[in-house]
Amino acid sequence: MAYPFEIMRRLLAFIVLLAGISGAVLVHAADTPANALLILAKRDGMLLIVDPSSLQVIARVPVGNDPHEVIASADGRIAYASNYGSGAYNTLAVVDLVAQKALPSVDLGALRGPHGLTFVGGKAWFTAEAAKAIGSYDPATKSIDWIMGTGQNRTHMIYVSADLKLIVTTNVSSGTVSIIEKAAGSHPGQGGAKGAPGGEWNETVVRVGNGSEGFDVSSDGKEIWVANAEDGTVSIIDVERKLVKETLAADVGGANRLKFTPDGRLALISSLRSSDVAVIETATRKTVKRIAVGHGAAGIQMQPDGARAFVACSPDGYVAVIDLRSLEVAGRIAAGRDPDGLAWAARH
Repeated sequence: MAYPFEIMRRLLAFIVLLAGISGAVLVHAADTPANALLILAKRDGMLLIVDPSSLQVIARVPVGNDPHEVIASADGRIAYASNYGSGAYNTLAVVDLVAQKALPSVDLGALRGPHGLTFVGGKAWFTAEAAKAIGSYDPATKSIDWIMGTGQNRTHMIYVSADLKLIVTTNVSSGTVSIIEKAAGSHPGQGGAKGAPGGEWNETVVRVGNGSEGFDVSSDGKEIWVANAEDGTVSIIDVERKLVKETLAADVGGANRLKFTPDGRLALISSLRSSDVAVIETATRKTVKRIAVGHGAAGIQMQPDGARAFVACSPDGYVAVIDLRSLEVAGRIAAGRDPDGLAWAARH
């Protein structure tokens, strides 16, 4: 016969066990919101899915070694991350954002050191720094359907126009920008598989400043702004004439990324060697503010409605949230070790 104390002890243990079971049933990862912020934690090898309304991390998905950049598909359901390793790796990690799980990675073969990413025309476009090349991956055929060499050192970041007629890359060690245009009269399928970019392309290499890395293209497609990390300057390229028409003494040594606000009024520049983000007014070409964010910053992602900018503060392990109206830090997102690449996923 159990004594009253022993009965009470067993009853208490049962209640605790029952509560634990109930909690296990109720605690689960939140669903990925229709609009999600994606953050890469490089040293953790993780993709963080964040609810931008609450600034809470709702899921962490492994994405392999040294992930640097991330992009979402046009429908917001799949993310691609580049496994860089300064040429040690040759894969694109793939994540199902709805199921919040890793999918089989894309093997790029000899295209080592993938870095810059964009998703245009139903395809993931990437740079391959060690191979001095760019290429596109077609998810429909699960194949690399186009490759082009740049002949430049450390081909790093990439932009592809919506009409697939213009590609821009920065080449860090060469201090150049490659402007690559589809040749007039070139047939889309020429030189490639059905539906591949193919055709003939013309490359113009424009000398900018030393350490050219972060860049953005104006919404009207007429200018390319390039942040030169070693010189601390910003080169403004006239796209039509394919030459530098102006160089700004912006004092952005160590510049990592440059992004225009959605309305094109401002350009934000992050630096891994600076405690602040430089803000340049595009009309006047003047620096109007420097926003203190931490001990260095890398990736920048604009919220599509222009309300906020997200800046990865790599040394500090968080992403700073900047209110684009007040140009002040409005919050922080704990982002693991060495956050860098950022992207926006809008599910349709």
